[in-house]
Amino acid sequence: MEQGSTIAKTGLNRKEFLQVGFSGFLGLGLNQVLGRKSFGEGDRGRRPVRSVVLVFLTGAPSHQDMWDLKPEGPTDTRGEFRPIETNVPGVLIGPHLPKLAKLADKYAIIRSMRHSLPSHEHGTHRLLTGINKEPPGSTHMVSRNDWPCYASGVQYLRPNADGSPSGVMLPTYLNNGYGFCGQHAGFLGADYDPWHMIKDPNAKNFRVDELELSPGLTVERLKDRRALMLSIDSQRRALETAPAVRDLSQRMQQAHNILLGGKFRAAFDIDQETVQMRDRYGRHQFGQSMLLARRLVEARTPVVQVNVGRMNNWDTHVANFKALKTRLLPSFDGGLASFVSDLDERGLLDETLIIATGEFGRTPKVNAKAGRDHWSRVFSTVFIGGGINGGQVIGSSDSMASDPISRAYYPADLGATVYSAMGIDPQSQIIDRIKRPHELNAGEVIGPLYS
Repeated sequence: MEQGSTIAKTGLNRKEFLQVGFSGFLGLGLNQVLGRKSFGEGDRGRRPVRSVVLVFLTGAPSHQDMWDLKPEGPTDTRGEFRPIETNVPGVLIGPHLPKLAKLADKYAIIRSMRHSLPSHEHGTHRLLTGINKEPPGSTHMVSRNDWPCYASGVQYLRPNADGSPSGVMLPTYLNNGYGFCGQHAGFLGADYDPWHMIKDPNAKNFRVDELELSPGLTVERLKDRRALMLSIDSQRRALETAPAVRDLSQRMQQAHNILLGGKFRAAFDIDQETVQMRDRYGRHQFGQSMLLARRLVEARTPVVQVNVGRMNNWDTHVANFKALKTRLLPSFDGGLASFVSDLDERGLLDETLIIATGEFGRTPKVNAKAGRDHWSRVFSTVFIGGGINGGQVIGSSDSMASDPISRAYYPADLGATVYSAMGIDPQSQIIDRIKRPHELNAGEVIGPLYS
């Protein structure tokens, strides 16, 4: 085949084609180079978003009581809540989401999400990484056999030039006596892990000590110390072949870049916000976490994950309706609505894809303790901003919200949508720690979001 024909078929210009050829000497494949291109701009006519914000409702929220109510269903399935109208005719949601009801034109509700395993550990792994089945060697506990989370995929294929992390997770680490899968880089290795900020932004005198310079240490002195470290490193290059030493060196480099980087550090100085703005988001952990997420979006952090509540907060086996009405939905409604409106006012909503989801849904039938149990056969996920067409419902479930009656969408499809929105080809190749190639994602972009 002629080289010109090959260039035409790949869509690369001559310089990029030569880059692919040269990459062969470095052990890189065509997919890796393509993964670094701005994927999808020409194909879909959309610019990549600057950030993805994943709002994760850990424990699995009740889709029947928030996004997919069935008021005509049997009495033992429909529950206590009745739907309310939104600002989009025909789109109804739960009664305890009044602020989000006024913003329905900004979001799309997918009512036919689905996967095969209603386990918190496995469901979390699937939703936070975009896979439909766990990789070999992975279990219900976090390990380096796990699939990489979205932030890690971005860090691998498109790291920030300034060395700042590609992803931040806050304000909790999902840990049930052992860490849940899906929160780090898995088989890619620790170099690609996101940055965990495990503190409550609503706490008095909140600050992130890891981003503070020691007393008497200025940025200039830190640069001098860095120069000294480099001179020392040059005398111990024989050690650099050891993986542990190499990993430590890379970690030190990232820590140094973070301390010197103004935007990333400044994002965590939440006290710079006015009292009115902090009140607007709500003086609770979720509200202030969403305010911090907005600051991270402004600092161009590619992936931000906000965990809504501590471990399994939404796991409402008992008193589901009381917990939703009094403890869970008011802060979620206010915090997310404020975030969406604030981004919109700042001209950032179209550049930020927001996804609100849990790891699965809840059972159609209400149990004897007025709760709902685990259910993954159908659940709802909400997409906001990022160039999607808002004011629509995609997919539908049956009369009891127990199964899809339209096309089902899976965690891998969510993952493909995330990567594609960021300008990364979901089919990009990634290489694990023992040099095995993997396809980043095996799903399909959820097309109706954009059509």
